[in-house]
Amino acid sequence: MKTLILGAGYAGLAVATQLKPVSGLECLLVEQNAYHTFETRLHEAAAHNTRVTLPILPLLKGTGVHFEQAQVEGVDVDHKEVTLKDGRVLTYDTLVVGLGSVTNFYRIPGLAENAAELKDVSHADEIFNFVNRAYSSDYTGNRDIVVGGAGLTGVELVTELAQRAQLLTKARGLPPFNIYLVEAGPKILPVLDDALRAKAQKTLEEYGIHILVGHRLMQATAEDVTVQTADGQQKVIPAGKIIWTGGIQARDIVKGERLEKGPGGRIAVDEYLRAKNYPEVFVIGDMGLALNQEGKPVPTTAQHAGQQGRLTGKNIMRVVRGQDLEPYEPNSLGEFVSLGGLMAVGWMKLPWNQKLAMTGGMAHVMKKASEWKWRNSIE
Repeated sequence: MKTLILGAGYAGLAVATQLKPVSGLECLLVEQNAYHTFETRLHEAAAHNTRVTLPILPLLKGTGVHFEQAQVEGVDVDHKEVTLKDGRVLTYDTLVVGLGSVTNFYRIPGLAENAAELKDVSHADEIFNFVNRAYSSDYTGNRDIVVGGAGLTGVELVTELAQRAQLLTKARGLPPFNIYLVEAGPKILPVLDDALRAKAQKTLEEYGIHILVGHRLMQATAEDVTVQTADGQQKVIPAGKIIWTGGIQARDIVKGERLEKGPGGRIAVDEYLRAKNYPEVFVIGDMGLALNQEGKPVPTTAQHAGQQGRLTGKNIMRVVRGQDLEPYEPNSLGEFVSLGGLMAVGWMKLPWNQKLAMTGGMAHVMKKASEWKWRNSIE
């Protein structure tokens, strides 16, 4: 069975590391980078230049999976063809699509052209380099930073940037820059309950971060953003760096006459994570529209991508062995938000659907433990 795995993010890499060398299975992992990126730690790279990648090849030892560093240009599921950027065409019997998401700029004028993203290492490098330039003695431009979107990524980023600014202020004697966190919704971190959210907001305020909830970003230029309040008032915020973390959408790279797509361009899948009407195509991670036990879309988080990848890897092995597939049952184990240094807030799942809320050092330890658990599962 000729199997292609597209993408080595949390979902795709989890598939590849579940596979074993068996007769009848020929597998190729295609990824544009020679490394896997811990996307949930990109805020650390952006603020502190932390290393957040692992080389892929050592992770594939003992799997029987071959690796090719190449960029996918298009996927035609009607003809079972994958076209690479260099023009080559790959064919398959079974396909796993785990190509992730791209930033959704929601057609806000000037935003895509003037805002940095935080989706890969190059974006983190761009932000880190700006902060260093802003603290150089010969820098004369605006030093303030505007971050759009107060979800997990936005909140984790602003706290790390604030911490970095404090360190550089002490080291170089320059005043800290202003950090604005702009959110169209009524609150930050909507995934958390009120008590944890309040703790997180207090931490942000202690850092001196300007929290602007109920402020919709209307347009961006190279020098500022325009925001609109709930009562229709508009104001301009000058900025040396604009960063957008306010939304994602699935890559629009898979084509098929019978494909079904839902919100954010995600591809509808069945209970085995196979694209509806295409039983030989598994779609996992941010690109797949998997549903939970209540019929609601599964969140596009690393923990769910990893779960989907591990199940898909096991199901591919079942196909090779002629066994029945195992259905997908999402399981949210918890959610933790880093707030800089050893500070974090979040919750973990307990038996009987109970939740244990945590703050401070213990929450930080639990967040790190989840990252260690992921790394151990792929090494």
